[in-house]
Amino acid sequence: MKHLLATEGLDVGTATTILDTAERLKATLLGREVKKLPTLRGRTVITMFYENSTRTRVSFEIAGKWMSADVVNVSSGGSSVGKGESLRDTALTLAAAGADCVIVRHPASGAAHRLAGWLAEAGTSVVNAGDGTHEHPTQALLDAATLRERLSTVDGRKVVIVGDVLHSRVARSNVHLLSALGAEVVLVAPPTLLPAGVRSWPATVSHDLDAELPTADAVMMLRVQAERMHGGFFPSAREYSIHYGLNEKRLGLLPEHAAVLHPGPMLRGMEIASRVADSPSSVITEQVRNGVHVRMAVLYHLLAGEEEAA
Repeated sequence: MKHLLATEGLDVGTATTILDTAERLKATLLGREVKKLPTLRGRTVITMFYENSTRTRVSFEIAGKWMSADVVNVSSGGSSVGKGESLRDTALTLAAAGADCVIVRHPASGAAHRLAGWLAEAGTSVVNAGDGTHEHPTQALLDAATLRERLSTVDGRKVVIVGDVLHSRVARSNVHLLSALGAEVVLVAPPTLLPAGVRSWPATVSHDLDAELPTADAVMMLRVQAERMHGGFFPSAREYSIHYGLNEKRLGLLPEHAAVLHPGPMLRGMEIASRVADSPSSVITEQVRNGVHVRMAVLYHLLAGEEEAA
């Protein structure tokens, strides 16, 4: 594996190997006072974020440092991007400076793919940390890892994804990955928040959340991405919450074993009630923990896996 750009088309064997590696890394680090492995010593990982991020950026930085890589953070505001430098020139500069892997988040869909093409000659790996409304593959992998941990398997499970599917790269990546791993995926959203062509995705579409919850093994609430909305997609926050928010009453409709997920940041009271987010059914904190180990596994397979196999 040279890059991780999307879950659409990602080989099931590769995805499973990453998840298995993440499990082993988590077990290896369990109980250690010093969480440090020498695996990527001498490697340089650069995070390049053109959009705000807490969970993704921090977990990639921790993942790299726990594997002894040198991690450098670059933001658009503190780099030559602020002076008008193009994405291509910035990427080539970082590769020339010695980057073994560039982790990029960008508001334009397809940016990570373009970056991988520009850096092909340099031999630098690229990880897509979110590109526009396109994909966020490591988020889908950590969600799958969390579901495997909570439900023992993804295969045969019903996962309901609720909310702003139109603007969600998380939803798109999860649909492709979870369905490939054998899950039944159901998208629940108002018609205005579903993308064109969604019927061709490997998922079913519903507008009735209450009807889907009693048979769900997991429900994933999506953030309403107001910053990407230009116009009215629903009457009001209150109206949205009434029809598509996960409150305590709806939590009671779920089977006892069901897991509640959210990629964050959460809009408490609109998408999800605080008591639901903090309930025993919630695995939101576990998603963050598993994100570190999944991203460690991704960096391992990009930068060290083939060498160790040899």
